[in-house]
Amino acid sequence: MFRRIGSWCHDHRRLVVVSWVAALLVSSALSNAVGSGFRQEFNLPDVESKQGLDLLEQDFGGRGTGFVGTIVFFADRGVSDPAVRDRMQALFDDVARIDGVARVQSPYAPGGERQISARGPSAGKIAFADVELRDDVDFDRAAEIRDRIRAEQPRLDGLQIELGGSVFADFDEPSSEILGLAFAIVILILAFGSVLAMGLPVGVALFGIGVGTAMVTLLSNVLAVPDFSTILGVMIGLGVGIDYALLIVTRFREQLHIGHRVGDSVAMAIDTAGRSVLFAGMTVVISLLGMVLMGVNFVQGLAVAAAAVVGITVMASLTLLPALLGFAGERVERTRWRGLLAAGMVAVALVGIGLGVTPLVLGLPVAAIVLVAGLVAPPLKREVPRRPPKPRQRTTAYRWSRIIQQRPWPFAVAGVLSLIVLALPVLGLRLGFSDESNFAEETSTRRAYDLLVEGFGPGFNGPLMLVAELPPGTDPGGLSPITEAVGRDPGVVYVSPPQPNDPASPTAVLWTVVPTSGPQEKPTTELVNRLRSEVLPPAEDQVRVQVAVTGRVAVAIDFASFLSSRLPYFFAAVLALSFLLLMVVFRSVLVPLKAVIMNLLSIGAAYGIAIALFQWGWLSDLTGVQPAPIEPWVPMMLFAIVFGLSMDYEVFLLSRVREEWHRTGDSRASVADGLAATAKVITAAAAIMVFVFGSFVLERDRLVKLMGTGLATAILLDATVVRMLLVPATMELLGDRNWWLPRWLDRIIPDVDVEGHAGEPPPDEEPEPGERRPEPVGAS
Repeated sequence: MFRRIGSWCHDHRRLVVVSWVAALLVSSALSNAVGSGFRQEFNLPDVESKQGLDLLEQDFGGRGTGFVGTIVFFADRGVSDPAVRDRMQALFDDVARIDGVARVQSPYAPGGERQISARGPSAGKIAFADVELRDDVDFDRAAEIRDRIRAEQPRLDGLQIELGGSVFADFDEPSSEILGLAFAIVILILAFGSVLAMGLPVGVALFGIGVGTAMVTLLSNVLAVPDFSTILGVMIGLGVGIDYALLIVTRFREQLHIGHRVGDSVAMAIDTAGRSVLFAGMTVVISLLGMVLMGVNFVQGLAVAAAAVVGITVMASLTLLPALLGFAGERVERTRWRGLLAAGMVAVALVGIGLGVTPLVLGLPVAAIVLVAGLVAPPLKREVPRRPPKPRQRTTAYRWSRIIQQRPWPFAVAGVLSLIVLALPVLGLRLGFSDESNFAEETSTRRAYDLLVEGFGPGFNGPLMLVAELPPGTDPGGLSPITEAVGRDPGVVYVSPPQPNDPASPTAVLWTVVPTSGPQEKPTTELVNRLRSEVLPPAEDQVRVQVAVTGRVAVAIDFASFLSSRLPYFFAAVLALSFLLLMVVFRSVLVPLKAVIMNLLSIGAAYGIAIALFQWGWLSDLTGVQPAPIEPWVPMMLFAIVFGLSMDYEVFLLSRVREEWHRTGDSRASVADGLAATAKVITAAAAIMVFVFGSFVLERDRLVKLMGTGLATAILLDATVVRMLLVPATMELLGDRNWWLPRWLDRIIPDVDVEGHAGEPPPDEEPEPGERRPEPVGAS
């Protein structure tokens, strides 16, 4: 089937390319016309904070259940100055009338006195208003409300107005993927020695990203998809798109080198490397879709969106790429100086765009000039000389494998110990949501956060809400034991009196509690747990009411706890399914078991590095990252992506090792031959992914930095310590036992072939019209 797909796409290449161009244009136009509906929807189970939100919805008109931002302002003359008061109250009145705003709590309204600072040098000079949006407002609408508030805010000497809260935060579209693309161009040229061979993987990846992100935008109108899904899609799509195409192009060139025609080489490349690409892509998709088991809407939307991008990229690799190879033909083996210089100038220009260095952008017009000049200038028209590839037994990878195989135990122990040491910080993992203190200092979000800390203390950035349903006839005045018990806790700086929903006939009451610590800090989590387990129960028994601790911070804490409790099930499901798939593919028990263990080690090491940098704050002066907990969905997302991608390399390497083992029956030689045959492509693919993912560390957004760092370090460790050290060492130790499978199991599992059938050198025959037979130059 794979051979037929490759041949058909090659023979009907014009139709295939036109179809992909049409798919890109139609999907982009459709997504622009429909628009996006990105939102971050938390559907918590029946935990305490959820019960509290239900009470707020039922008895307080949904107060505090929507998205909340703040308008924080500082006035030199004091916030009670008539000019300041009149203009700010007019702003609050205007904001309250904006469609999508549920409530504005002004510091000038009755009961708003606590929203005016009363401490330190800033007493009376800093105040804030809470702006609550309806829970059906998406990110795009929230941004429109934010921009309108900024446009309408008054201008007055000595008056500073900032918008706080993540709901009003500015979201910078990332540009670091441009840097990753620039490095990919350089790496591919070094790996292939051909500009055209470089352009094919890049083109396939861009098509996959274009169609994939359009699909994600459309999906956001159906599923609860967070807005950063598009960034994640670009990360994954660019990495896997180039990787998969790189593997197929490499196998295509191998078939050309041994004398096959272009059409046959395309068919054989899809029949061999295409199988590995499909299986590897399926592994990534399955790992991502495993997050659906978490039962959280926005996590499920994130998983489906990322899986859609990977699936479309695989389709592009298996259909668009063979069509493009048909157009390229034997020219993938030739590079002229004009193309090489132009590609270099494009890479320089992309670096300039990514870093904002305007002079480097001049590389684009220079590249155009070089291409035009190359049509007439003989030096630029000449082909770049190429060195024939070394025989496989003389390559560095082959020699390295032999070194490892001569002393497998020391290398295996050293590799395992190094990964375990890097993974040790996982023992101190703390899951939670980072707050606005992690935004860049020049952003309005961070300035608003700092003003609140200065005027009120860090706890005002994340107050807790206590809500209780009152039995009939209960007097709110008799609830003072709860107020007093909460106020005595050392982690509480302020607790309001109980506020009834209806003073005449109350059925529920609400307290506002301000912690002494910020929303993301560990003492705040400890306070929530202490209130629930120690502080409130005795007071509840005394007044005979049940109090629920809720609010945005409590919801985040419960959400982190919920995801933490389900992570083991997710890990177990992905590991078990991956083990079964690898067992079916390689017909072995020990190979998939080793793969699962080694991938766990590399992922654990990546977790450890991420925790040290982002939770503990190591190298913060260099990275610009302040210590904060790790977002609860990040370990799950990293596990799904990295486990899937690392399985890619496992399939690429071991399918070639097994192919050599079937051919020779020598388990020792097959490891060295397989590593030598795939080391170049794995190294290039890993280097591209490391640069693509690592470039996102330059972004300002903490989550983007965190994902980029985790993915880059995991891929780097997997492609070096695991693939180049642990795999040859452990396979040498096990020998023929690598491929052991019980007979009873061999009879019941299906036979799946991911190796395909590579062609032998063809007999001498006349080439097709217009086709030049390349000289055999040995295996690459």
